Amino acid sequence: MKKVIVIAIFALCIGAVAQERKGGEFGSNEIKLNATNLIGFQFIDLTYENLINEDSSLGLGVLFYFGTEQDDYWDYRTFSLTPFYRQYFSEGYAKGFFVEGFGMFNSGSYDDEATLFSADEDTFYDFALGISLGGKFVNKKGFMAEIYGGIGRNFFAGDNSPEVVSRGGISVGFRF
Repeated sequence: MKKVIVIAIFALCIGAVAQERKGGEFGSNEIKLNATNLIGFQFIDLTYENLINEDSSLGLGVLFYFGTEQDDYWDYRTFSLTPFYRQYFSEGYAKGFFVEGFGMFNSGSYDDEATLFSADEDTFYDFALGISLGGKFVNKKGFMAEIYGGIGRNFFAGDNSPEVVSRGGISVGFRF
C-alpha cells in the first residue's frame, strides 16, 4: 500500500511539473546572486526561483561562507539551504512587492578555526522557519533586481546555535 501511495504522489508531481506554464515574456525561471552578502559579509548566496504563476513562486537559496574569520556581530552561519514560497501583490508577472515564507537548514560554528564540515564541539546544525518582505524589479530584457529582508527562529537552538536567523540583501540576476 505504501508503494502505491508513493508512486501516486510521484506521478502527480511529474504531471504538475509537465504542465505548460507561462512565465511572462521571459520564462518562468530566475537565477540570482545576493550582491550584499557577497560584498559585505563574504558569503556566496545563490538562488533559483521558479515562477508558478503571476502571483506566486517557489525557490531555493544556498549560502556558503568563504571568509577566513567570522565577526562577532554575525550569527556565525557558514552554510544554509533555504527553500521558500513567495506571494506577489503588485501588477505585472511575479514582480513588485512580495511576502515570503521560508524554511532554513543552517549550520555554523562559534569557533573561528572550524570549517563547514568539521566535528568541532562548537559546530551547530539547526532548522528555522521565518518570513521576509521585499520587492522585485524586472526590466524589458529579463535583468532583475530585488531587495528583501526577513527573520526566522531556529527550532533546536542549543548552546551553540543562534535563536534567530536573518535573511536579506540586494540580489541581481536574470529571468529566463
